[in-house]
Amino acid sequence: MENEVKLTKLAKCAGCGAKVGAGVLAQLLDGIRVHQDPNLLVGFDKSDDASVYKVSDDLALVQTVDFFPPIADDPYLFGQIAATNALSDVYAMGGEPKLCLNIMAVPEEMPRDTVHQILRGGYDKVYEAGALITGGHSIFDDEPKYGLAVTGFVRPDRVLTNSGAKPGDVLILTKPLGIGVLTSAAKADMASEEGVALAQRLMTTLNKAARDVMVRHAVHACTDVTGFGLLGHTCEMAQGSDVEVELHVADIDLIPEAVELARMGLLPAGMYRNRSFAEARVDPGTTELCRQDLLYDPQTSGGLLMAAAPEDADALLEELRPVVPSAQRIGVVRPYQGGKRIFLV
Repeated sequence: MENEVKLTKLAKCAGCGAKVGAGVLAQLLDGIRVHQDPNLLVGFDKSDDASVYKVSDDLALVQTVDFFPPIADDPYLFGQIAATNALSDVYAMGGEPKLCLNIMAVPEEMPRDTVHQILRGGYDKVYEAGALITGGHSIFDDEPKYGLAVTGFVRPDRVLTNSGAKPGDVLILTKPLGIGVLTSAAKADMASEEGVALAQRLMTTLNKAARDVMVRHAVHACTDVTGFGLLGHTCEMAQGSDVEVELHVADIDLIPEAVELARMGLLPAGMYRNRSFAEARVDPGTTELCRQDLLYDPQTSGGLLMAAAPEDADALLEELRPVVPSAQRIGVVRPYQGGKRIFLV
């Protein structure tokens, strides 16, 4: 049967776990000259989620691209997840996605209906976001891949980056952690049906509602927690903002089944890459190793991490709770004292 293609068996890595590690990426980009343009508000040299280019005093373009190998066997679901993940970068900048282009690689022998279902999944999520797919590009490849190039709009004076956090800010996260562990265990048939269903539901939940609430509040910085894990992305925020961060591990929503799987040693390769990049900047305190692992776990289509002004954090959380999978107050931003950037308490 055409719909019985096991997509995840065609890929060596799944979802954002296939992402090049942050440390390796920095080395690859090192030495590339950045051309100056006063209208380029955010470029690739900023380690941010998307680029931002000012068109006028009222309009800036937000652009990003994201694609990866299958993280689900169901092609329609894979398309949904990949599109949700790609759209997230625009939301993290405070923008609204408007135009999308498909990016696809498929084996020549892949059934037409499988390809159609991947594209249909992407289309449905893009339309849910209020955006349009206007074309794209496809090639033949032994390993299937799918994603989007996304263009969005934002006001130049309302752009959110990962480098604007201020001492005293409250850190808020909008999805639980453990997606990478659950999807890795699922490939080995070691995750429960309930755990797999939860991961799939999280990965197909747009960050649109979180973004729509966020822009109404005093948020100084934002990033989405994806392939570099919570600690990797928090490291980038702390370094870019020249601050340090105190994370309250007991307040972070870790998926219970993922904790147990991590305790058993069922961990994705991306977790080890993320640990290699970030651990020199992290003071783990007395945090149990399996919980540390989940903080490094690569998330596919994870939640938004916001640094909010302390006087507005309660109101922001109250408005987020009914519309996001898990609104959590997970830590505080402190002045940088030198040495480590992140402290787990």
